[in-house]
Amino acid sequence: MSGTGRGVGAWLRYGGPIAPAELDFAVAHYRAAVLQPWEREAAARLKDARPDMTVLAYRCLSSVREFEPPERCASGIGWAQARDRGWIAGRGGEPVEWDSYPGHFQARVWDPDYRAAWAQQVSASLEGTAFDGVMADNDVFEDYYGLDLPAISATDPLAPADVAGLRAALTDLVEGAGRALSAVGRLLVPNIAEARREPGRWGRHAAWGGGFDECWLGWGDGVLFDAGTAAAQADQLSGPGLGVLRTPSGGSGPDHDGSRSALYGLAMFWIIGGGAPTLSFTATGHDDYSRTPWFPAMDADLGRPLGPVRKSGRVWRRRFEGGVAAAVPDGEHGGTVTLPAGAVRPGPLGRPDGEPLPRRLRLAPHGGVLALTP
Repeated sequence: MSGTGRGVGAWLRYGGPIAPAELDFAVAHYRAAVLQPWEREAAARLKDARPDMTVLAYRCLSSVREFEPPERCASGIGWAQARDRGWIAGRGGEPVEWDSYPGHFQARVWDPDYRAAWAQQVSASLEGTAFDGVMADNDVFEDYYGLDLPAISATDPLAPADVAGLRAALTDLVEGAGRALSAVGRLLVPNIAEARREPGRWGRHAAWGGGFDECWLGWGDGVLFDAGTAAAQADQLSGPGLGVLRTPSGGSGPDHDGSRSALYGLAMFWIIGGGAPTLSFTATGHDDYSRTPWFPAMDADLGRPLGPVRKSGRVWRRRFEGGVAAAVPDGEHGGTVTLPAGAVRPGPLGRPDGEPLPRRLRLAPHGGVLALTP
């Protein structure tokens, strides 16, 4: 449905500068967008053209960035303020830099003063903007950035000595920020890492507007989950609030937009999510957030589900008013799905006018299909 704004796409666009043509494309193809907080004009243009689109400002919960000027601060707290207030974690007398992101330093998220300032300043920064709220990145589950928490806690009496304590501090930060944003009528949508591993984690952290899963169905390019792990993520699609889901696409650039893993992710999105308007989907490569990823099937409209998810062998399948979505979440074995007579793939505009499909279609491991009925 190109040009109607009825696609299921999420635009994760917090990389380089935005070109005007990208905004036109976004208006036509996405239902949610995440932009850098200084992209106020872009946010206003999107909301003016598409009041139904959810537009969020990117903020990082866990880092301060040495290279950011105050007027372009993606962290919740700027470098100079964090340095002067003692909100940068230390280890061995040196600030703790993330090992995989130069210039990113660990914030003392365990300090109540940092948490209160983050919530207050991020909430205030949205005043007078068109943003619906904030996507809060790095609501981490493990020590992904080489922090060495025991070494930090050796000289910082407030610091946790393990990742359980780090998670608890971030939960407090999410709850405080959620209350502050809710008080001014805005959403908080954290990037909730590995919610499947802790009962209730997704619901607690998504309670203030929704959740973003940057690793939905897979860790990264070419590393997709098995069927059991995919099933463990299913509850995330039932709320609360928004659900923004990113499946790793196997690379970056237009050649990967319609990759097998991207189509698999989209099929699973429909199968589990049922096309709910609170959900949006994207497939990108690692840190691939400087363009407009899209492929035609993202604009396909299957309509309302006609029944629950069906599992036959290794195939997951769901019927809709406008066709069938099917996928194989097994990473080692494929499966065969029976499709409606006359079913076709989505055409160049996502409409049911694409390549005809056979009645019985063999799907590869981690393969999927949207089969539309004209």
